[in-house]
Amino acid sequence: MAQNLYGPRVRIGNWNEDVYLEEEIMKDFLAKRDKGQLLIQRNRRLKENLLRPMQLSVSEDGYIHYGDKVMLVSPDHPETEADLFLRGDLSLCMTPDEIKAHLSNELEVPCGLSAAQIKIPVGRNTFTILCAAGEVIGQVLRYGQNFRLGITGGFDDRMLYLSSDHRTLLKSSKRSWLQEVSLTHEDSYLNCWQPAFPDPQLRLEYEGSPVPANTKILITHCHTNRGLVAHRHLFLRTYFGKEAEVAAHTYLDSHRVEKPKNHWMLVTGAPRKDLSTMLDLPKTPAEDTRALEQVREQVSDPGAGNTPDVHACVPQCALPM
Repeated sequence: MAQNLYGPRVRIGNWNEDVYLEEEIMKDFLAKRDKGQLLIQRNRRLKENLLRPMQLSVSEDGYIHYGDKVMLVSPDHPETEADLFLRGDLSLCMTPDEIKAHLSNELEVPCGLSAAQIKIPVGRNTFTILCAAGEVIGQVLRYGQNFRLGITGGFDDRMLYLSSDHRTLLKSSKRSWLQEVSLTHEDSYLNCWQPAFPDPQLRLEYEGSPVPANTKILITHCHTNRGLVAHRHLFLRTYFGKEAEVAAHTYLDSHRVEKPKNHWMLVTGAPRKDLSTMLDLPKTPAEDTRALEQVREQVSDPGAGNTPDVHACVPQCALPM
């Protein structure tokens, strides 16, 4: 059996070229490290920007205004179409491609979206209500009025817009094959959305009324007339773990009423410094008692839960004159 009779200090072969090659590799490594161009450094910088804590706007009058920073939250509801689904409130988040996120420190365009169980405002789930047709910053957003949703992702010099378009054979959502929703940097009519009142019987009467904050609404795409929806039972493997798919599709029940999966809330910041959003505020005893009574009624009379309650969607404020 052949044995290596040479020690590690014995120079054989192209030893001079090997020494120079190792020195060049080390110089290139140190130069990239000093400039922050290493793969691990770029990946860490992207993740820090996406998870950077953000401050939501505090609504003084209880309504949503142009220029407000909000979270789009899908309220918790039981999923009847599948046994496995994500529970709790889900917030709309930007989700870059997992492979591209490891190779770049910038956001890809177009960028994907998902619904995640994140209750604190960070760079990837904080959206800004933007004007669509010459509205003034600070003006109240009203039902039936166009608006855009922009997000920076924790970056200071970039703005992406929530956009959608008709599905094609080459462009659709990953799991449901429905109309895709993504983030793009192009400013067009495909970025326009409209808020609508959840109850179709009162929708026409609420047209033109201010949109209340932290209340269930419908968000409809202007170009395709499809509602924003979170599929809690369709999971996506993202850069941040298992999350739910987001698409544009309107689900109607037997009474031609939008299902809870199409409901969203524009969540604002809490006036208290120790809380981040209005969802963190403790509920009043009256709300807890009312919720407990509804659960007891459903347990005692299972058929009662199938009948839609028209007055359940009406907020406490009076109807517009």
